[in-house]
Parts: sequence; C-alpha cells; structure tokens
Amino acid sequence: MKLIFEKSAPDRRAVQPGPSDVPASINIKKALLREKPAELPELSELDVIRHFTELSRRNFGVDTNFYPLGSCTMKYNPKVTERIAAYPGFAHLHPLLPQLRMGGMLTQGALRVLYETDLFLREIMGMAGFTMQPLAGAHGELTGMMIMAAYHRDKGNKKTTVLIPDSAHGTNPASAAIAGYKVRTIGTTENGFMELKDVEKALDDDVAGVMLTCPNTLGLFNPHIRDICDLIHSVDGLAYYDGANLNAIVGKARPGDFGFDIVHINLHKTFATPHGGGGPGAGPVGVIEKLLDFLPVSIVVKRDDGTYALEYDRPKSIGYVAPFYGNFGIILRAYVYMLMLGKNGLKRVAENAVLNANYVKEKLKKHYKLAFDRTCKHECVFSVPESMLGKSVHAIDIAKALIDRGFHPPTVYFPTNVKEAMMIEPTETESKETLDAFVEAMIEIAEQAKAEPDMLKNAPVTTPVSRPNETAAAKHPNIASL
Repeated sequence: MKLIFEKSAPDRRAVQPGPSDVPASINIKKALLREKPAELPELSELDVIRHFTELSRRNFGVDTNFYPLGSCTMKYNPKVTERIAAYPGFAHLHPLLPQLRMGGMLTQGALRVLYETDLFLREIMGMAGFTMQPLAGAHGELTGMMIMAAYHRDKGNKKTTVLIPDSAHGTNPASAAIAGYKVRTIGTTENGFMELKDVEKALDDDVAGVMLTCPNTLGLFNPHIRDICDLIHSVDGLAYYDGANLNAIVGKARPGDFGFDIVHINLHKTFATPHGGGGPGAGPVGVIEKLLDFLPVSIVVKRDDGTYALEYDRPKSIGYVAPFYGNFGIILRAYVYMLMLGKNGLKRVAENAVLNANYVKEKLKKHYKLAFDRTCKHECVFSVPESMLGKSVHAIDIAKALIDRGFHPPTVYFPTNVKEAMMIEPTETESKETLDAFVEAMIEIAEQAKAEPDMLKNAPVTTPVSRPNETAAAKHPNIASL
C-alpha cells in the first residue's frame, strides 16, 4: 500500500476554498515564515476517502478479531454505551460551566452521573467513598499510594517500605517508589501466590502497606488474602487492591470485605469502556471510612435540596490529581454498563470470565506447559514446554504464528516470574465457537513446532512487516524518516 504522499498529484484538490477574509498578519518575523509551501499531499476527496478506508480495514481490534491479551481484558464493548457517551448534552458539556447558575442546571446531569457512579462502586467494592479523577489504572495506583502516604504522615508514622509480590504489574513498584516508598519484593511460592509466612517474615514497623492484585497476574486467587490484610493492619499498615483483574470477581466478592483499605478500578477493563491503543482510561480510587479525608479534591456531593455540587473544603486532601472531573466520557460509559447489567448481570460477568479461562486452560494443557495446574480465575498462564525450547521455539514464535491465523497474540513474557510465559485472557464476552477456533490454532502451532519448527521463525508471513527488530525499535525509534 502506498503512502498518502506517494498518491499525491500536483494541483489535485478535494475542495477549492474561497478567498480568505482574514487579514494577513504583518507582525510575523520573516525568519519564521516558510521559504516554500508545505509539502502536503494533494489528492481528490475520493482518493482521501479510499486511502483512510483501506487503512481502517487493516486495523486489528475487538470488533473484528479475538484479542486474548492477558491481564488486559480486551473485551467487546456494547455500542449503546458509545451512543450515550456521544449524546450532545454530555459530549458538548464544557467542564468550566458553572454548577448552579443561569437557571442552575448546566452541569447537574454530569454531576449526578459522577455521584451515582461513586455510589455504585462503593457497593461493588465495599468502600466508603471514591474519587473519579484518576485517568488510568497506573494513575489510580499512584493516587492510592499518595493517600497511603498522607495517612501515615497525618498519624506521624515513620513508614518507609511497601510489600509487593514478584508477580505484580510493573506499575505497582513504580507507583510506590514515586510516592516515596522503598519496595520489598515477596516471592511467589509453588502454590502460585504470596504466602502468609513470607509476609510474616517481611513484616516490621517500617511497613507502610502492601499492594496486591487479587486474583493475581497468574490468574490465581490467594485463599490467605484476608489473613495477609490482617497482618498488615497489625503494624498500622494499609492494604492496597490493584483492580486490574476485577472482572474475575465483580459482583461475587468485595475487596473491602477481604480487608483492603484502598482500591483502584480500571473502568476501561471491567466496565466496558474502550481499552487499548493508549487509552482513553479511567482509574477511580476508593477508600475505607478512615481515609475519606485524604481523597483528592473535588468530591461530588448531593445537597439537601437534591442538587449536586463539587466540594473543595477538605484540609487533609492530597489535592488535585487530574483536571476537572476525570475522564468523564469513560465514567459515563461505565455508569451505563452498570445500569444495564445490574447486580445479577455483574455476577454473570465474573462467572463467564472464569468459565472461559478454565475452558481454554483445560483444552491446551496437553499441548503447552501450565505454570500452575489448578483452577484459575479470569486468565490462565502457560509456558513453552521443554520439547519446543529444545527446537528453539519460543513464546515470541508462537505469538507471531497466531497473527497468521487471524488472532491477536496473548501477552508473552509476563508475568516475569514464569519462564517463556503466555498469559491468555478470553474475557467474558467471547463465545465457545471463538474459543474453539483459538484453541485449534494453538494446537496447530504446537504440532508445527514439532514437525516444522523453522517455519515458525518466519511468522507472520501474511503481514506487510514480518519480524522487525523489536529491541532496536524500542531503543532507537524512527518515527519519521527525513
């Protein structure tokens, strides 16, 4: 496919503009003016439409293909949530409009959405209150850790350390470090999770808290989670819940009931908003009663007369973490999704997510090595068996071979504590037929690894680019050739 610049023809136009009625500026320095016209492509409207339509057909997304990225929840998003988020009354609402002037109702609808989403999330998570400001999951993590630090400062606690399992998302230790803490890593045992006895060994008065994903990134639920939280509380520490994997337990169990004090939720994973491609995202953070004073300003409150307003008078608040009300369009989508599904629908989300993951696990465990052969939650983690490694077949080769078969690869080489990891998350929205097709492709690749391992080294062969040097691309990106 040619670049749009290669399709350019001199003096070809899509629209012929009329003469400009804007006076030319006489204050621009000559050194700042172009010596020659900008080399923009010159095309007809039909050329432009066909070019961008062809590009769109090359996109890979959940609306067109299965996307089993582990720990990412790349699931189908109902189009009704997109439609409502596009309503002019929401989409065209400026965040600087006054709350209660000019008739008093300019932002009341948006404020009500924020207020009621807060109430929904409190019930789902077992928390006392939420901030809607964080703009992504990692941003929510940092907000949660800032709240943890504010709590300890307020009490005069001299805490320096946060405990984090080695299977954690990489943003966990990063968030803790940015908030000013040292990180103490706790290893994963043969059971696939952080053991209670290891937490006991690491526990001392310097421990400010623990950061846990539950279920963890191996897709396993730690049965000692309540005991771990209790241990942390015994030294006046706080337990932080990374909500990246919430769709495995949503509606079925509440992190607050496990003993967690701070939680973040990826609305762009669990509650059906767009995920991937860099955003947009939303990572609301909830806290228990004793931490409410530390939430970011502002907080949406409901007045006695039934109107809504933003409250700023919070002396212990950690301050602003994002402009205005957070990523409102994403919050609105999640609000609609929760209203549509209700209590029983959210339970079905968790049930189907767990069922699908275990189905894939059972179908593939004869062909790939299971990291932990036990019932998983929303995702399962395999590794490349020694028989394949002996023929120089690695996780990256399996991932590339899937592309030729019409599937997006699963997450590979994460979690980092599993050698040659392949993390598969089917999500709750995929059908049995889709999962069967994916399983068939994975089995076919396993057979090819035995019979023709060198063939996998050339995959993908159906794409314009096959095997770029990914390390070089990361270290020396060439965004635009000169």
